[in-house]
Amino acid sequence: MSNNSVNRRDFLRYAGLSGTAFVLGINHSSAHVETLHAEKTLHATSVPFNFTPYIIIENTGKITLFNSKPEIGQGTFQSIPALIAEELELSPEQYSVKQTGGESKFGPAQFSGGSFSVRSSYNDLRKAGASAREMLITAASKQWNVAVSECYAKEAKVYHKPSGKSLTYGELAETASTLEVPKNPTLKDAKDFNILGKSVKRQDVPLKVSGKAVFGIDAELPNMVYASVEHCPVFGAKLKDFDKTAAMKVAGVEQVLEVERVFGVYKATGVAVIAKNYWAALKGRKALKVNWDYQGNENFSSQAYTQTLHELAKKEGVIDSNVGDFEKSFGESTKKVEAFYETPFVSHSPMEAMNCTAHWKENNTLEIWTSTQVPSDVMRDIPTRFGLKADDVTLHTAFSGGGFGRRLAIDFIIEAVNLAKALKKPVKMVWTREDDTQLGPFRPPTFSALKGAIAEDGKLVALQHKVISPTIMSFLNPNNDKTKLDGNMTEGISHQAYEIPNMKNLFVYADIHIPMFWWRSVTSSTLAFSHECFIDELAHAAGKDPMAFRLAMLTKESDTKRVLQKLKEVSNWDTPLPKGKGRGVAQWEFFAGLGGHVVEVSKVSNNAVKIDKVYAVIDLGTVVNPDTVKAQVEGAVVMGITAAIKNGITFAEGKVEQSNFHDNPVLRISEVPQIEVHILAEGGKNIKGVGEPGLPPLAPALANAIFAATGIRVRKMPFDIDKLS
Repeated sequence: MSNNSVNRRDFLRYAGLSGTAFVLGINHSSAHVETLHAEKTLHATSVPFNFTPYIIIENTGKITLFNSKPEIGQGTFQSIPALIAEELELSPEQYSVKQTGGESKFGPAQFSGGSFSVRSSYNDLRKAGASAREMLITAASKQWNVAVSECYAKEAKVYHKPSGKSLTYGELAETASTLEVPKNPTLKDAKDFNILGKSVKRQDVPLKVSGKAVFGIDAELPNMVYASVEHCPVFGAKLKDFDKTAAMKVAGVEQVLEVERVFGVYKATGVAVIAKNYWAALKGRKALKVNWDYQGNENFSSQAYTQTLHELAKKEGVIDSNVGDFEKSFGESTKKVEAFYETPFVSHSPMEAMNCTAHWKENNTLEIWTSTQVPSDVMRDIPTRFGLKADDVTLHTAFSGGGFGRRLAIDFIIEAVNLAKALKKPVKMVWTREDDTQLGPFRPPTFSALKGAIAEDGKLVALQHKVISPTIMSFLNPNNDKTKLDGNMTEGISHQAYEIPNMKNLFVYADIHIPMFWWRSVTSSTLAFSHECFIDELAHAAGKDPMAFRLAMLTKESDTKRVLQKLKEVSNWDTPLPKGKGRGVAQWEFFAGLGGHVVEVSKVSNNAVKIDKVYAVIDLGTVVNPDTVKAQVEGAVVMGITAAIKNGITFAEGKVEQSNFHDNPVLRISEVPQIEVHILAEGGKNIKGVGEPGLPPLAPALANAIFAATGIRVRKMPFDIDKLS
């Protein structure tokens, strides 16, 4: 243990303890667990040092565990502290949870995205809990003058086996804090888990049900003003001038000023109306007269851009991967299949619209209240961008009413801070639903040109997948080389487990001025559709059953093979369905994990179907909370269906044509089919993600089921299941 870099009294001021406490955390610079003796203090001030406290045990018996992964509905408020609590022998009722706010002391990975939360924390946080447990047991053995082997921990107490006497963690905290931290604490065997792997109640649910949970949009401060910002509906335009006369006549409006929005390399100037209440700010905004210079971007349309992508598909592109000799194998084949698939722009549309409250104080310190997926990014970016010291910025990370990747961006936070700096008073900026729908950033449209060759024996011998799309990195990185492969846009297609002897995957860059960003399951949400639908097309050309065709390409043992075999079992795949019904299968493995679906549909008419049931299998390796996993997969299925059959985002005259849920709808609860979730787990061998893997296979499994039921092959999303063509 080394505490040389830690100012003990400053740390205590940060922690805000009311008495003596045992503080344990992870030193991210050296990746080991550390402890710090704590003293009495009555202050709570954030200070900078490279120390990461996750556990605080006060002599009063109060125990606090920190959650470093923002809660956006996916359950980290329960699952992350549970990793510590399991090893520390705590029940959920014995500790409170606090959310971190991007402080450097909690490390650089305070974010929720990429299905990364549990995977990135599983081992370190369990070790932190185990270290604390061993130190508390050692402290008790010393106090009783007995062997450590005679003591054990349970329910926030340490017991002496022979005598039955016990001491609470609070009573042991001061002594434990003086001990050396175990370098290799013994972790519990999975069979002895009391929390992990169990369907444990989430601490955030009662707060949300009762209305006590605080979301970013709930922030309220004394003397706070409200802001509503008019942005140009045409991307790439410039502000010419504006007339605020009518806006200033609205009761409650105090000021109108320009404000900059920054998203990576994309910058735009809007006009903010500041008022005493939100209604006045919004009404004043509608009264503005603003003149824009569209810079020619008013000519952009989805129809024209679609044609551009079709033309670009004729290019060879840059190679993503090349196995065997695709050209030779494809050229020699007597049975060839070609297809072109299209997916649209999609908005994130979380239920809680973008918002941020910021207060730039007269002493040049800044406080921020917001719903974000990336507290650590906020705290890295904002101080540098605005010329502040990291110590002078405080971030309050609230619950998020959905994220789906949108809250990985901080453009709306930068915008609010710009306003706060100009006003020098607390300002709450809230986007409207129309802003959220029309201002992006969006999931990129991704087109795919595919070719495949079938041998005489019905085996797939050659496959080519060419992706044609804009890139997200072109908006995030000013130095991004657009002539080279962007692997983010060919995500997963070269890493499927199918054993194909000749395979060539390509990428063609398509330029665009519309800001693009990650969407739940990122590019896999589009590429799985084209890739797995095309696998079905090849199976049909080969005269093979789609499930059997896939399994025939998986002769070696793999997680993908296990997922498909489980799907085959739980869906009773080999049992024929009644006439008028059809089932389809798809799987997808990518950076976030692995999942698969079988979808069953009923034929309503010759060109209409109803979704009856979804069988979902997710491969995890380790499960923290099965109930949360089930909820995440169900949510992914609902979002996957929405993206498949509801309106995407389209452009005309440079503007988004959709504005709210009436023309950019999400799936209604009455439309949700029966969803049956099955979890594959292997006791921690390979920990995989939960939030995203349940989404990519849905659209292709649904499209494949439609073909099975109607003979109609779907190659373009979104598609109308009430009017297929």
